[in-house]
Amino acid sequence: MPERPDDGSQERLTVTPPKKWATGAPAVLHALEYSLDRTTPVRTGQTLLTMNQVGGIDCPGCAWADPAPGQRHRNEYCENGAKHINDEATTRRIGRDFFREHPVSELARRSDKWLNDQGRLTEPMVKRPDSDHYEPISWHDALGLLAQELNLLDSPDEAVFYTSGRAGNEAAFVLQLFARAFGTNNLPDCSNLCHESSGHALHETLGTGKGTVSLEDMHHADLIFVVGQNPGSNHPRQLSALEEAKRNGARIVAVNPLPEAGLLRFKNPQKARGVIGRGTPIADRFLHIRVGGDLALFQGLNRLLLEAEDARPGTVLDHDFIRENTDGFEAFARHIRSVDWDDITAATGLTRQEIEQVRDEVLRSERVIVCWAMGITQHKHAVPTIREFVNFLMLRGNLGRAGAGACPVRGHSNVQGDRTMGIWEKMPDSFLDSLQKEFGFDPPRHHGLDSVNAIRAMLEGRVKFFLSLAGNFVRAAPDSMVTEEAMRACRLTAHISTKLNRTHTVCGRTALILPPTLGRTERDVQSGGEQFVTVENSMSEVHTSRGRLKPASTVLLSEVAILCRLAHRTLAGRGPDIPWGVFESDYGEIRDRISRIVPGLHDFNRRVVRPGGIRLPNAVNEGVFHTETAKARFTRNEHEAPSVPDGHLLLQTLRSHDQWNTVPYTDNDRYRGIHGSRRVVLVNPDDLTELGLADGDRVDLVGVWKDGSERRADGFTIVAYPTKAGTAAAYYPETNVLVPLDSVADGSNQPASKSVIVRLEHAPRPAPAEVPG
Repeated sequence: MPERPDDGSQERLTVTPPKKWATGAPAVLHALEYSLDRTTPVRTGQTLLTMNQVGGIDCPGCAWADPAPGQRHRNEYCENGAKHINDEATTRRIGRDFFREHPVSELARRSDKWLNDQGRLTEPMVKRPDSDHYEPISWHDALGLLAQELNLLDSPDEAVFYTSGRAGNEAAFVLQLFARAFGTNNLPDCSNLCHESSGHALHETLGTGKGTVSLEDMHHADLIFVVGQNPGSNHPRQLSALEEAKRNGARIVAVNPLPEAGLLRFKNPQKARGVIGRGTPIADRFLHIRVGGDLALFQGLNRLLLEAEDARPGTVLDHDFIRENTDGFEAFARHIRSVDWDDITAATGLTRQEIEQVRDEVLRSERVIVCWAMGITQHKHAVPTIREFVNFLMLRGNLGRAGAGACPVRGHSNVQGDRTMGIWEKMPDSFLDSLQKEFGFDPPRHHGLDSVNAIRAMLEGRVKFFLSLAGNFVRAAPDSMVTEEAMRACRLTAHISTKLNRTHTVCGRTALILPPTLGRTERDVQSGGEQFVTVENSMSEVHTSRGRLKPASTVLLSEVAILCRLAHRTLAGRGPDIPWGVFESDYGEIRDRISRIVPGLHDFNRRVVRPGGIRLPNAVNEGVFHTETAKARFTRNEHEAPSVPDGHLLLQTLRSHDQWNTVPYTDNDRYRGIHGSRRVVLVNPDDLTELGLADGDRVDLVGVWKDGSERRADGFTIVAYPTKAGTAAAYYPETNVLVPLDSVADGSNQPASKSVIVRLEHAPRPAPAEVPG
């Protein structure tokens, strides 16, 4: 079955020159236009004026940190955040009549955008075996069905509990507690798909899975690297921080296979110069790198820094930091001096002179930050690449001091908080010991399944029950057809959701949609009074989020309520004595328990309501490294870069500007000049000439793998674009079908979606499909 039918969008495609700046007044207008199309002016005002404010709604769109209280603008949000929050606040509704009219087989042929556009789900629905329709089910019966299926499993490990970063800390904590009380560590999450490589590499080298910088550090750095990242579309509020850094004298180096509008010039709509002026140039230097060449780039920089120290002993490296805080330096130095310059320039597509110019920027800078995102984490060699970033930072002591450090930029609101709360298939014994002490049961100690291994287990029949707390699993996961086959092999699939998505159309033998669940925008009133939830951003700050809107339906339950009721129904009479009902009525009771389990969250309830919330401690910034040697670790990383056969290109998957995670809001990507279609592939004009293709040609993308297997994505239109020669780009989730389940990052098991070898085959232009959307 194809990803979706051709809907004639290629015929609607128009292409304009890529933008050379981001945001400004057009972003404000687009945000308001989209918001007012989804909801009312009053609701739009309620969401936007409280968004990212103290005591307001935390933007679900990304995990970028908020300015300190007192320094926030009245409109502290970006275009994409405004669209996302009002997409959730929509006044459109889906009820039983919708599902009576639309069978699952039809919904499966609809586009991601069409499904999302239908609006908020309003009541629990079930698809029975051998039925092609969802039908209403009461909360009592839905939870009873789930509890019954769980208790019929031969082993707790036949169940998987998946989590998206949309969930707040309280729901995440309850879910992991329920799963472990049930008897499994099968707790895959969206981090497995997006930033697992960051956590793995940072744990190995620094003893923490988190970044080490604050927003203040960003503002006062001398030099900031933005590597494999597009803040203009994926976390636009980062541009405000980069603008502030620039005005404080920072230099910025952008490293990317594509020129990105937000890294060229930023027009800050919160300031007059961003509306009527030219805005602020962001990147002082743009390294137009080959896809997957970032490891080689930082190996080249590190070799140049060692050679600069040789030329001027005692003036380049921070010998005190290296001696007192690290180990492995000598082995690292011997290895890095042996890396060949021909390999570096071939892998990066850069000249040695270009890399030497960046070396000179580094030598002029006392405080350096390296930021990165999924353009780095989704490669086979992602973990060694991030370890090399750490080597680079350690050489000049750029860890544990103001204005310097490592900054993995996570793209989902609370994905970092989920991990802090215990959503991980291999939480350390220290966390499990604390859980045991607090609740009086022994959690399972064997490691559970991550996202990729959960798919394998479903395919093999080792997992029969799949529950998702938010998210759109089948569209976020790799190898789309295989993932869908895995989901359909389950005995039961269930999804706690606010809106319809593709995963709801890929059903186990029995399938449940468990709306209505409250969105983050909505007031959450339980028997213990009005509740708030907490979230953690990319910079380890934990703060509150409190909804403002009337719930979309009178039968909405919160995520916490759904999970607490399910845990009670499942474990009644056989599990540990956990006060699920108390947790449901008062989330402060959950936070009291968290405060005794999670380091840094002591006195959680009192401290988190203070303006700005709680900054969790980061041991690296105290000179403490929880590694095997109690020191930060230099590593030897073998040179590695993707190689591509003649006649092929290296494809990276990416998001459009008008997209949040797997959900496109429109078929446009105006910063890249794409309008009216998502089934496009961006290719360098010189590559088109060499391949005998032309701008506007219709092609199929054929993914080619070392084992001889192929994957195909049909019906894409070529757009000539200034990608790095030899590379191409196309949007996900449409291209996830090209990434085999076994194509993962070494060590982290994260899908390698950013380096797919493809050939482009001419394709016929079919008639428009019967099913629109």
